[in-house]
Amino acid sequence: MTMKPSAHDLDAMHSAPHPLLLELEQHGRTDGVPVVSRESGRLLSTLVTAMQASRILEVGTAYGYATLWMALAQPRMGRIWTVDSDASRTDVARSYFHRAGEDDFIEVFNTPALELLENFPHRNLDIAFVAANEGEYRAYLELLIPMLKLSGLLIFDHALRAPRDFNEAFLRHPDLDATMLGLDDGIAIGARRK
Repeated sequence: MTMKPSAHDLDAMHSAPHPLLLELEQHGRTDGVPVVSRESGRLLSTLVTAMQASRILEVGTAYGYATLWMALAQPRMGRIWTVDSDASRTDVARSYFHRAGEDDFIEVFNTPALELLENFPHRNLDIAFVAANEGEYRAYLELLIPMLKLSGLLIFDHALRAPRDFNEAFLRHPDLDATMLGLDDGIAIGARRK
């Protein structure tokens, strides 16, 4: 009988992440700034690659760990718009974007996301990724769906931490083909179908 590989075994089977991603993981741990799990970063990278996603919006930059996973997978002239009101954190993120040679393709907004998204000019997004205050997820859901192209993906990190009404609204939303995975306290993924 063969044994299922452990999470550690699975991690060892993958190619090593970019050295700056490894450094960012450590930087976040040292400073107590949360970053998505490496598994979630790999999932984001795979989705960006599969879609050839060139228009990505991220809510919740922090140190830019998820941003960098997506930027490194993006087609060369792709754009990422990332929003986080904490300038001290996004200053760290910008330094990593610069070192990775991705800073020309990533625009950082230091403003409260809900305020910015009310009048955000970019539409036809390939992916919108949210890793922010879970209590605001329901508001993000309604604001972001109209910004996606048809078949664009809306992804929420730590969805199982969000209020139950968000999870039900997300999974039953008439404009999404949606699912939720148990990875990393819940990754909610929905493709726009209307």
